[in-house]
This record gives sequence, C-alpha cells and structure tokens, in this order.
Amino acid sequence: MRFEEAYSGWGERRLTQVQAAELLGVCTRTFRRYIHRYESEGLDGLLDKRMSQISHRRAPVDEVLRMVDRYRRRHEGWSVKHYYAWYRRDGGTRSYNWVRTHLQAAGAVAKSPRKGAHRKRRERAPWPGMMLHQDGSSHEWVQGQEWDLIVTMDDATSEHYSMFLCEEEGTMSSFVGVRDVIESRGLFCSLYTDRASHYWNTPEAGGQVDKAHLTQFRRAMQQLGVEMIPAYSPEARGRSERAFRTHQGRLPKELAALSITTMAEANRYIEEVYRPAFNEEFMQPPKDAGSAFVALRDPGVLDDMLCQEYERVVRRDNCVRFDGLTLQIPADRHRCHYIKAKVKLRRHMDGTLTISHGPRRLARYAENGEELKDEWRAAA
Repeated sequence: MRFEEAYSGWGERRLTQVQAAELLGVCTRTFRRYIHRYESEGLDGLLDKRMSQISHRRAPVDEVLRMVDRYRRRHEGWSVKHYYAWYRRDGGTRSYNWVRTHLQAAGAVAKSPRKGAHRKRRERAPWPGMMLHQDGSSHEWVQGQEWDLIVTMDDATSEHYSMFLCEEEGTMSSFVGVRDVIESRGLFCSLYTDRASHYWNTPEAGGQVDKAHLTQFRRAMQQLGVEMIPAYSPEARGRSERAFRTHQGRLPKELAALSITTMAEANRYIEEVYRPAFNEEFMQPPKDAGSAFVALRDPGVLDDMLCQEYERVVRRDNCVRFDGLTLQIPADRHRCHYIKAKVKLRRHMDGTLTISHGPRRLARYAENGEELKDEWRAAA
C-alpha cells in the first residue's frame, strides 16, 4: 500500500496509527516520522537520503585505488585472506570485508563458491601436546624446484612447531621435526601420521600396518614413550591436509615475491617470518587450559634415540661393515678386541656414525668412514 492511502485513511479516522503502520509494514514510531516529513516536505521528504548522500565514514577513493592497484601489481592471484594478512602487516587499518568487497567490485578477485555447510569436523584434542600431526607435501615451492615441506603441528591449536623444506621426506626429516618440538616444548603424548614406509611397515599396499615390526622412526618413538597413530584415509588427516592447501596457495607466492630461489633462503624465511605469521593468523585457543608437554630430563639422549640404529657383530679383523664402509674399532684399555661381540651402530642426524657396546661408545666416524677423535678419547 502507498503512503498516501494509509495517510488518507488515518486522516479520515478510518484507520488508527497502529493499523496504518501495520499496512505499511513499519512500526508506529516510523509512521509518525513519515507523517511529520510528509507534512513538512511532501513526498520528497519520504525519499531515503542514504541513496543520494555519501557517508562521511566512507573510505576516500584514492585509498581504494591504492589498495586495489597494489594487489594487481604485487599480489595478483593471491587469495583475499592471504592478501589481507599482508595488508594488515604493512599498516592497513580496514576490515577484511572492506578489502574483500572492494577487490571483488574492482574485478580483481572472483567471488568464492559457498563452502559445504555440513562438513563434519573432528573434535580437537583438549590440551596442547596430547596429539601432534606430522606430514610432508611435495610441491613446486620455488619455480622449477619440487621439494618436500615437512610440518609438525598440534591437533589442539593447529600451531606449527616445526616447518622446513627438504629434498625428500624420510626418516631423518621426520626426526628433525620431532626434535624441534621436543627441544622447544618437551615430550608429547602421541603422533598422528600417514602410513608412509618410514613411519610404518605395511605388508599390503593400502592395508593394515604391521605394528610388530618397527621402522627406525617407530622404534625411536617407542623409546621416547610417544604413541604413534596411523591414518587410514585422507579425510582422517583433514586438519593437516587443509593446512597444506593453505601453504601451497601462499608460500610459493611469498617466496616468488621476495625472489627467494634456494632452499637455505626459503627455510630461513619460513622460520623467521612465514611460520610465526601463519601461527598468529591460524592458531586456535585450546579447549581446556593446561598442557600435556613434559620436559625431557636429559636432552643429550636425543642423539642416541633420534637416529637410525642397527645391530652388528664385530668381524674377526675387529671391524664392522656398514653401507659399503669398513669401520675399524680402535683399541682401548677395557678390552683387547671386540671380535664376535654384538654392538649397536647408529647413523645420527648430522650424518656421523657411532659404534656402542652396551652403554659405552667405542668410536665415532664421519660419513666417509674416517674415525673422528672424540675429546674423551683424546684425553684418555
């Protein structure tokens, strides 16, 4: 119904103010405002002035143009959320929705399709340190170079404790991630991984893991008291998979924008800039106050746990054969020789080799098999 008809009905006392307001779909207070504006200005007084007046809070046109131009020159192809993180980092004060709507209005970015409203979300662990995820992602992080990104993150908060690029995911790269966590936070309760061969022995492809036969990595976790949990589907690793999609969309663009082309430079940038910024933006508060991390009493034991460990029998020439190398056990004052003795040979994260008999270390070697004189042996 038009206002004149409601106003006429009210003026002729055929309608009360309440009835007239209901016919127009407004409250009585708004109807009284309409009466006042109509009687003082006519029909022009009923026009919505918001359609013809510019808000004093609206951003200046040159600010909008600068923001859109910067996106097109330096951040073309970035998601709005990724660009907004850099916009705020460089001193921008506007809201995310302001940036998004102006970029979409300028045609710089397209509107994203609506996300699934009914996706099931697995409940997070209540405390940090109760469950960690570790996984690797192969991708062209730098143009022309496909490396593996190894991430160790917390299930409770999604905080990334360790993150680095390497040539290929494997036992040693997984050890590096675990060591980063233990040295910075402490021992944790459990580790959730895929069924890659360096984590688990899987007799049949895609089948159940063999928990009786330990890999080098699982043996180390068992010594540390960390429970390992295998994932049996990509959906089970949804939290880490979504994080990797974010990294694949952001990290290569940032490395390219800064002209970073080497792995050493990329890892330095990840550790000093990218990982802290990612944690600040995506970390979630834990469900409950507290922490499941436990400090390691003797960090020195990590060298003999986070390594590849093998059992060998000393040959008749008092040597041990390993990976094409002949490692001579030097003479010491405790035994004349170690022929036929069972010894532990360890390949450490720095590439060095050591031979131990029980709790005693007998010798240390470089990667090429050359004996390294330890300080304790030199003193002896």
